Formats: sequence, C-alpha cells, structure tokens
Amino acid sequence: MPLKLSLKPGEKFVINGAVVANGDKRSTLVVQNQAAILREKEILQAEEVTTPARRIYFPIMMMYLDDANHETYYDEFALRMTEFMQVVGSPEVLATCVTISKEVMRGEYYRALIHAKKLFAYEDERLSYVPQGVPTNAEEIRQPTGH
Repeated sequence: MPLKLSLKPGEKFVINGAVVANGDKRSTLVVQNQAAILREKEILQAEEVTTPARRIYFPIMMMYLDDANHETYYDEFALRMTEFMQVVGSPEVLATCVTISKEVMRGEYYRALIHAKKLFAYEDERLSYVPQGVPTNAEEIRQPTGH
C-alpha cells in the first residue's frame, strides 16, 4: 500500500537517509514502495538528546534510518531502556517500554518510535513537577518566614 505524505511549504523529511525539503507550496508525495521515512517533527538531532526518554528514542530512530549500523544503535537502545525501566514505577509506562522493546526486536522501528514518543509526555510531566509549598527559586529559600 502506498504512503501518501501531505507536505507543508518548506517542510523537511528524511527518506532512506536522504534529507529532502518541500518547495514553497503545499504538495503531496506518494511513496509506492517500502522506505524509511521520517517527517521533520519526528527527527531528533543529537544535541536534542538530553533526557532519558530521548536517549531511548534516538537509537531507535537511527536503527530505522541506518540499518547498516543496527548493532551499535541496538546496544545503546538496550542500555538506555534498561536504565529507564529500573527507575519507572508506573505500570502503564512500563507496559509501554515492553511494547517498544518488542517492536524493536521485531524490526518495527517506526511503530517503536510512535510508542517511544509517548514516553516524552510522561517524562516532561515528571521533570516539570514541583510539589505545592516547595520553594522554586533561591530567593524564596533565603527569605526568613514569620519572624
């Protein structure tokens, strides 16, 4: 079944490792055969890999785009997934991690990327959490209370 991509003006995407940019008008591209395709919004640059969930996503993305170096990326993925699963307490998130791992083992990298992106929301929620009543900056910590 062909893949139909609707592209915004100037939108970039990767197809089998080649970066392609759409022209200045909206267009539609139909890919007739199997190809590794990622849209600009699905691509992480190396400098954006700054959190545990993104350290899981990145090697999956690289396995998808660069199958020749699959083993190197798989080893990194396995390490990062193991680290992540050791500190996560949510059964739902752990189930997502298991799903991602199974998809990677079956070579279903794009599906694994879709599920790995779900980890971003969980992680963002955890990293931005500040309990009520806890000072959020140094100035609040230094000010004496009541006396």
